[in-house]
Amino acid sequence: MKTRLKRVVKRVFFPATQPPTAVPKTEYEWSIGIYDGTSPFSFGPSKEADNPVLTHHDVLDVPAAIVADPFMLRRDHTWYMFFEVMNRQTRKGEIGLASSEDGVKWAYQHIVLAEPFHLSYPYVFHWADDYYLIPESYKASSIRLYKALNFPTQWLFVTTLISGRAFSDPSIFFYNDKWWIFTETNPNFKWDTLRLYYANDLIGPWFEHPQSPIIEGDARSARPGGRVLVCNNRIIRYAQDCSPFYGTQVRAFEVMELTPTSYSEREVSNSPVLTASGAGWNESGMHHIDPHLIDDGQWIACVDGRLTREVHA
Repeated sequence: MKTRLKRVVKRVFFPATQPPTAVPKTEYEWSIGIYDGTSPFSFGPSKEADNPVLTHHDVLDVPAAIVADPFMLRRDHTWYMFFEVMNRQTRKGEIGLASSEDGVKWAYQHIVLAEPFHLSYPYVFHWADDYYLIPESYKASSIRLYKALNFPTQWLFVTTLISGRAFSDPSIFFYNDKWWIFTETNPNFKWDTLRLYYANDLIGPWFEHPQSPIIEGDARSARPGGRVLVCNNRIIRYAQDCSPFYGTQVRAFEVMELTPTSYSEREVSNSPVLTASGAGWNESGMHHIDPHLIDDGQWIACVDGRLTREVHA
């Protein structure tokens, strides 16, 4: 009788605890695709490409979690694409390389640049018979310039252009005999502050524009989202729309005035130029574009997109 009473008391006052319900973990899988179009503001999935053209499964030399932030250049008859590879083991970004003969079918090669700190957004460009690379290196609090010793596989660190902040996605371009860099700098990952720097020479010295930061408190338009275009004397700046969350879509802005003392821009009527598809590899977001005008007057661009998954432990 006493044993039975103890069992009743235990059930009433000390009910068995249920194991906590497992909360699904959200994972974001970024991949790379090829889009084409008729202008720098009008792009859609290329009918020739089997998108996504590159995923983390294509990376064979390191354990990759994602591939993102693609930039490409064509040399002779071959396209070369540089992009972030997030190394799942080290949890830092490294720069990968892929190549293509036609711009739509891509073959992964290998990692071409890695540092003790995170790298991403490998902004590659050609200038005065040389190839240069400016990757994002915000964890090193600097904007770093690399030069190709043997393009596209060997890169040499040249110098630090600007230092002292967490510079995200530095985007360089040449206009009116000067070099310019857009970069996002909010240290609290709010993606809402855009600064502008300029120099007479690529190596520097670099100066911050007197109107910089040119954007504050606006996550819809501050963070750079791809190559800055200078086309027919027009300057087009792409921006990640990070509202309501990071990497939602890509907007386009035309710079209306740019001098060492003045700056103004306006959003183009076609903006946004990239949006989530709602299904597949880019169902939940896109945040990068690198457009190129090709020989037939059409445009081709490498882009990235996000697939959202819930992972149950």
